[in-house]
Amino acid sequence: MVAQARYDLAAEQAVIGAALLAPALMADLAATLAPADFGRPAHVVLWEAMCGMHAAGIPSDPITVTAHLAECGIIGKVGGAAYLHTLTADVPTAAHAAHYAGIVADLAKRRKVADLGSQLSHLATSVTDAADMLAAGRALLDDAEVPGGWSPLIPLGRGRHLPAFPADMLPGWLGDQVRAVAEFTQTPLDLAASLALACLSTAAGGRAEVEVRGSWREPTNLYTVVVLPPGSRKSAVFAAMVGPILAAEKALIERTAPAIIEADLAAKVATKQAEKAALAAANGDGPGRDTLIAEATAAAMNAEAITVPAKPRLVADDITSETAASLLAEQGGRLAVLSPEGGIFATIAGRYSGTPNLEVFLKGHAGDLMRVDRRSREAEHVDKPALTMGLAVQPEILRDIAGMPGFRGLGLLARILFAVPENTVGRRKIGADPIPTQVAADYHAHLHALVLALAEWTDPAVLVLTPDANDVVLEIERQVEPRLAPGGAWSHIVDWGSKYTGAVVRIAGLIHLAENLHDGWGKPVDADTVHRAAQIGEYYAAHALGAFDDMGADTAVRNARTLLAWIERTGMTAFTKREAFRAVQSTQFKTMADLDPALAVLEAHGYLRQLDPPPPKRAGGRPPSPSYLTNPEVHRPAATVHPLAARRAS
Repeated sequence: MVAQARYDLAAEQAVIGAALLAPALMADLAATLAPADFGRPAHVVLWEAMCGMHAAGIPSDPITVTAHLAECGIIGKVGGAAYLHTLTADVPTAAHAAHYAGIVADLAKRRKVADLGSQLSHLATSVTDAADMLAAGRALLDDAEVPGGWSPLIPLGRGRHLPAFPADMLPGWLGDQVRAVAEFTQTPLDLAASLALACLSTAAGGRAEVEVRGSWREPTNLYTVVVLPPGSRKSAVFAAMVGPILAAEKALIERTAPAIIEADLAAKVATKQAEKAALAAANGDGPGRDTLIAEATAAAMNAEAITVPAKPRLVADDITSETAASLLAEQGGRLAVLSPEGGIFATIAGRYSGTPNLEVFLKGHAGDLMRVDRRSREAEHVDKPALTMGLAVQPEILRDIAGMPGFRGLGLLARILFAVPENTVGRRKIGADPIPTQVAADYHAHLHALVLALAEWTDPAVLVLTPDANDVVLEIERQVEPRLAPGGAWSHIVDWGSKYTGAVVRIAGLIHLAENLHDGWGKPVDADTVHRAAQIGEYYAAHALGAFDDMGADTAVRNARTLLAWIERTGMTAFTKREAFRAVQSTQFKTMADLDPALAVLEAHGYLRQLDPPPPKRAGGRPPSPSYLTNPEVHRPAATVHPLAARRAS
């Protein structure tokens, strides 16, 4: 039975004849039937040519098709002009084209099943390993489920469905504030949560570090960056989350003011005395001059020994690298840059100086020794700088920073915990509940207390891990390592992934201190705390993949997504490469050649199929632009990803 029903000649003729009589049908028919779906070889050649004409915007009426086939030198392969006349003459009505196309497609599937049976039979006798045989057989069966001979759709990147921040992993008083702020401002939970971690980092950075094992210690400062478009109420969230830090800064200023005034006065008096002694020594003469010089020297050394404490400062905004270095030295190596804008990235890249300066931001995260040069006095060394960053940037800035000199190559991007939440603008609830008074009061009191409790620490407190907590860290390392291998899930962001375990340990240290406000430095970090930090880490790992994807860590995938957006927006079922270039030409696609990697990605992911190009119309002429068909699944309202494809993508 299968051999007798290899193909239906009349149905194939009806489909092609209808397309010749009514060229407007080609859009639907080309998306439904591939050339290989036809059983008669002449029909395969003819349909391939007609699909190519449709993709190039050439009508498929009989006269134009005949001329095109003749110019390409393949009219004889389809039976000549007489056969095209037969096809149109035998079509009762073009309205039945979809019905006959269904018959052709059904028989194509049956042929595919028959061929599949032969392949499976051959597989059973040619493959010796049973596991390999079953795996290959399943792959053949999975591919057979895809209609029209199309490969399954494989999603482009991971940035479309990113998880929400696991706020339940935060200490109670912190999680309550995060949820309340997100509700009141109608912003993604991710923004308030990432700022909450940045605020903890501001309080504890440089004042505590986590000892993992041996000489491995992680400081407790973080770099967090949230990506949201303009109009997302970022400033309101910053005000609610950063307010207690600014209040604590003011309290520190008031607390240290008497000591600063006293030291400043003492320095002025000592300076005056040193000046008088120096003048006396300069005017002196005779046997007593050596004594005057000795007294002047002692007075100068006394004046030099008096240090006037700097006014405490916890937070800076959009500052230059040079200013950040000076403030770090002035503040004992501790500073936070908290801002609802991302202008600091352009500043770091050399907006004012013309030269990128990343050193302070690289060493300020790692805690490496930093030398700070000053004009008015000798250079200073900051032994363990601890810089915190809590920023919100626009998507355009995110895409720009990957191209800024040194940001990726020197490792700045590898130090950042990215959050790329879904924008809530347009879906926000009007009249949302305000932040409960008690929740805001608890948040203010606890964060304020943590800042003041750790402010006087000069040498950082060392937080040790319990044995069980250390086992959890070891397990995290075991899970991460395969992801970093070539072909692994993080192979294209190996710089970021290599710092992942350290970031989890830092988060665990911050959670521990936030839950033990008054004596956390005297208690070990337990396994449950590391587990919770690991769940937050997995959140940031998923968002890092999305962020690096958007930044163009894989430029071909980014360009493919741009091209796919044009196809989806315009409903393109077929097009030429030249047509696509005219539509998407920009700084992203400067030449036709820039389309090639994106088209290759879309083909590999099952979104497109390139048609065989016809030969040039004349010797030495420019070859026709390649033509492409779009997978019908792309334009379905609820297009789903093939299960096997989803497994392959992960």
